[in-house]
Amino acid sequence: MQRIMLIGPSQCGKTSLIQRLRGEALNYQKTQSIIWQDNAIDTPGEYLENRCLYSALLASACEADVVGLVQNADATQSWFAPMLAQVFNKPVIGIISKADTVSHTDQLDWAADCLNQAGAQHIFITSAQTAEGLTDLMTYLNPL
Repeated sequence: MQRIMLIGPSQCGKTSLIQRLRGEALNYQKTQSIIWQDNAIDTPGEYLENRCLYSALLASACEADVVGLVQNADATQSWFAPMLAQVFNKPVIGIISKADTVSHTDQLDWAADCLNQAGAQHIFITSAQTAEGLTDLMTYLNPL
């Protein structure tokens, strides 16, 4: 599996997605620093929310094969700057998390638009709670 680095705001579901991708039980834990795992790099939301910490994200991305920008479906704002993906010298995908929490497709469309504006190349709609979309994401991360 390609190593993915997840970037997104606090509480958007990055750690839960990684736990699901690794086949682990969902167990909430606040990510306080960048966590390196075999196939994933988990980043604290504060690293995106505070631009002075962007350099840590850029340096850590060097160890990833793919960067995943995570936007939760129930969010009311996006923290991603337009064309943020251009600063990474690798594929950047968009991951809409918490798809199970919304009742209108307009919210999914808005989240996808945020990720497209940030420069994501592919968009995956997921839910760590229901496992929705995780098969497609795993297929992408495990090329033949």
